Amino acid sequence: MAISLGLYVKKRTGLPLGAKGSLGQMLRRAFGADSFDRFWVHWNPIFSYYLGYRLYRPLARYIPAALALWLTFVGCGALHDAVTMLVRGSGAFLFTPWFALMGLLVALSKTLPLGYGASPFWLRALINLTLIALCLVLVLALGLTF
Repeated sequence: MAISLGLYVKKRTGLPLGAKGSLGQMLRRAFGADSFDRFWVHWNPIFSYYLGYRLYRPLARYIPAALALWLTFVGCGALHDAVTMLVRGSGAFLFTPWFALMGLLVALSKTLPLGYGASPFWLRALINLTLIALCLVLVLALGLTF
């Protein structure tokens, strides 16, 4: 049975939905996460709630969880690209390949012992930010956007 959005957000941020300071709490928990897959547990809990229940769970019924996770990242990127195209009025595919690469890294970090929880907050934040930026740089360098 699905939990409510309010309970999901409180579980991810430690604060009720819409509470003062919830953005800061989300940023602290996400960037201070002890692994790249845990970063995404805390990042944008409202959006991840709907991705989890509307994309990941239906996919995971029919395909392996790791593939469902990766396809959820691809779908999230495609949704970001669709919004960007609507705003710009022209084609742009940056987010789909970027999120596909991040999704691959998340799937790997869930299976390999890539944790850095013993590191101080500033280093965990730097690692998480670097992994996000590295994925973007690779996508741009390899010309995977169109």
